[in-house]
Amino acid sequence: MRTGRLEAFSDGVLAIIITIMVLELHPPAEPTWHAFADDTLSEVAIYLLSFVYVGIYWNNHHHMIQLTDRVSGGVLWANLHLLFWLSLLPFTTKWMGQTDFAEVPVVFYGLNLLAAALAYYLLQELIIRLEGPESALRKAVGTDAKGKLSPLIYLVGIAGALVAPWTGMAMFAFAALIWLVPDRRIEQFTAQIDERDRS
Repeated sequence: MRTGRLEAFSDGVLAIIITIMVLELHPPAEPTWHAFADDTLSEVAIYLLSFVYVGIYWNNHHHMIQLTDRVSGGVLWANLHLLFWLSLLPFTTKWMGQTDFAEVPVVFYGLNLLAAALAYYLLQELIIRLEGPESALRKAVGTDAKGKLSPLIYLVGIAGALVAPWTGMAMFAFAALIWLVPDRRIEQFTAQIDERDRS
């Protein structure tokens, strides 16, 4: 089956996730900088990090599907599995923001990121298995160093959060920064496919 419905559904879910997260932000009780710092700053900070993560997943998912010709039932379920973990981000984001980055919410946030990363990797591998070792996605992904490094960073962050929650947050932010560095391989393969389709 073609990829159109999977991509459209995924885009819609990710848009809803972002909408829910921003609706969970609460304005400060007083219109002052002090009230903003006390009441809202931590919520805005974690919202920003979660927004970046959703953006990273949306961007990578888009490129992955652009390099995919067809999907199977297993791929559809793997995609739902990924969306399930991403749909929990508003909950773990709100919990951390409301508790000023307490230990248990930070650990759960890290577990949420870890589960989403593993779900994305599973989805990617199922697509590659479906399309074959010579598929465009397999070639574009290459060794997938960032995909393999990220779960390790999340594990270090989760362990660090048990000692000091801000250690965990620093590791989660570091993982996001790694993914913000553009990976030109997938974009190059996508551009090549676009040129082939136009000709």
